[in-house]
Amino acid sequence: MSTRRFTGTITAMATPFHEDGSVAAGDLEKLVESQIEGGIDALLPVGTTGESPTLDHEEHNQVVEIVIEAANERVPVIAGAGSNSTREAVSLTKHADEAGADAILHVTGYYNKPSQEGIFQHFSAVASETDKPIILYSIPSRCVVDISIETVERLVARFPNIRHIKESGGAVSRVDQLKQAMGDDITILSGDDGLTLSFISAGAEGAISVASNLFPSEVGAMIKAAAQGDLKTASQWHQTLYPIFSNLFIEPSPVPVKACLKELGIFQSDRVRLPLCPMSVENRNIVLDTFNRIHGVVSTGVGA
Repeated sequence: MSTRRFTGTITAMATPFHEDGSVAAGDLEKLVESQIEGGIDALLPVGTTGESPTLDHEEHNQVVEIVIEAANERVPVIAGAGSNSTREAVSLTKHADEAGADAILHVTGYYNKPSQEGIFQHFSAVASETDKPIILYSIPSRCVVDISIETVERLVARFPNIRHIKESGGAVSRVDQLKQAMGDDITILSGDDGLTLSFISAGAEGAISVASNLFPSEVGAMIKAAAQGDLKTASQWHQTLYPIFSNLFIEPSPVPVKACLKELGIFQSDRVRLPLCPMSVENRNIVLDTFNRIHGVVSTGVGA
């Protein structure tokens, strides 16, 4: 049973598409390379940022396999395998395990609005199918329901491979509550770039980041400084990057980050799948202006 811990900067990777809507494998491999060159600590394909809800099962598995092969054991790969169907989540878990993922991310069952007992049984089912670490993903804004502290405690007590949680509920108090309940038995990862510094100050140990698709070394520098207690440097990086942290959600994610990845030349297309759609001209200009301004600042060696 793996007891590996995942900390630091983990990139929630966007999934590139060709103009015909198919997965752009070459662009995905380019993103992997840019991330590893930028010094990130792990890669996370097919999470929310990877548009997992609009990928069919074959495409989902294809993206996981491409990232694992491209990473070639240089950094860990955490495969998204979440679903609001437990049977589907189990199937995706088995594939991720067999494909060689180092860990697996599982979101709370969305749309179904399960009870806490249902949430416990759902995560129990997927944790029983693998020895790989399971990272719980709590994001009530998308799932309506939260994973209660008591449910996390039950899962940690029962399953040795559940020792991580991605917190995207927007409340720093959740870090305190989780640490009070479980201490070092739980590793907390921020799921909100804008709150990462505050989360780490309260006891989180890293982040699953959207912005690190664009600024892997800079987000990594902020997180490393915060983890080492250098809050002055971390705060300076936070202030430099905060405009992009905010504007990447000016429209539904990952629409803005894909526009920036195209601007950066990593993606050939910023195509998304319906029901997501391209940004308005006004918002696109805001996002790209913010991206280019910050990119210009950090490329000259100015930042923290």
